[in-house]
Amino acid sequence: MTRQPEIDALRGLMLVLMCVTHVPTRFAEWLGQPFGYVSAAEGFVFLSAYLVGAVYGSRARRLGQAEMRKTLWRRAAVVYGCHVAMLGFLFSVIAWIGIRSERQAITNLISFYIQEPWTALWTSLALIYTPPLLDILPMYVLFMAASPFVLPLALIPRGKIVLIAASASLWLAAQFGLHDALYALLARSIHHRVPLNQTGAFDLTAWQFVWVLGLCLGASRARATGAPVPASHRSSRRTVAIASLLVLAGLLWRHAVGQTPFPGLPQLDFLFGKWHLGPLRMLNFFALAVVLMHFGPRLAVLARAPGLQLLGRQSLSAFCAHLVVVLVALSVIGDKADGLPVGIELGVLAATLLIVGFVAWIASNNGRKNRPPQGIALGVQVQAVSRE
Repeated sequence: MTRQPEIDALRGLMLVLMCVTHVPTRFAEWLGQPFGYVSAAEGFVFLSAYLVGAVYGSRARRLGQAEMRKTLWRRAAVVYGCHVAMLGFLFSVIAWIGIRSERQAITNLISFYIQEPWTALWTSLALIYTPPLLDILPMYVLFMAASPFVLPLALIPRGKIVLIAASASLWLAAQFGLHDALYALLARSIHHRVPLNQTGAFDLTAWQFVWVLGLCLGASRARATGAPVPASHRSSRRTVAIASLLVLAGLLWRHAVGQTPFPGLPQLDFLFGKWHLGPLRMLNFFALAVVLMHFGPRLAVLARAPGLQLLGRQSLSAFCAHLVVVLVALSVIGDKADGLPVGIELGVLAATLLIVGFVAWIASNNGRKNRPPQGIALGVQVQAVSRE
């Protein structure tokens, strides 16, 4: 499957938005959820799942499902290794700085680790305890590890319908507390002492819906043998018009009212809840996805933006680099973020993006060096296909 520069650029844009919202500056509030009540996390998870469906769905068709499972689990192991490395950095260097300097931004971040260090160590390796900021990679690992079991269904038209219906039902159950019930069951089964609020902000029973939707869309592209999204998958003009109105409404609402959609009415905020993907939030997400799919060819301008494709292609390296920079920034300026001049905050953001981009550039160059010559790669691929 050939790469899609628009998808790479969109993933790069999601990474830039994550950098801006995670670095402790005043811009985190201004630029958080800039396109409505949809964050960069939804976009990143959806696009990552799309690429998994397209790349590994194509591999399953060419080389068989056994090869697809092996390579997908190998990739999940790489992501898990990156998560372990981030945990090691947090629990050693950052914890030492935070405790020694009594930096509250860090001690709050690792409060459970400070209270129960041994329990925190083994449960974090088991993906149960996930400190704030380090809860995206565990979700990614679990979804990738489960994908070999659901991707074959996504490659079959009827199977895709069943898969989406089951995933939507799971999301609906998540709105009524399925996540809390599963946590209680796990706690009773293995007798761990990790509080619910230390198991990660993301409700996996809800977020799997975004992953499954992206996986199915990517699998559709794999069925189309690498062609763009078929015309049968494109939305009608009426659907696009309605989706555009919903996107505009969400955009205006977000920037007129703020990050909290219902000020003074907290009982209604769950409708736009990020961590459990409330129904109005999903509606905003669906509308934005329809608009982006319809106007996808026009994203070529975005794809030409300097560095975005690079960040998207090297998203894992760039994401880990952004975590390192954010943790260092929190350990140095976390408690003083509100009092910094605008110029210094802009400098911090610029330095963050430069470091993340530099790491992505190094990873890209190393990838080229380790890649076999094109002739050899094509020869291996032809031999593999001929053996099917």
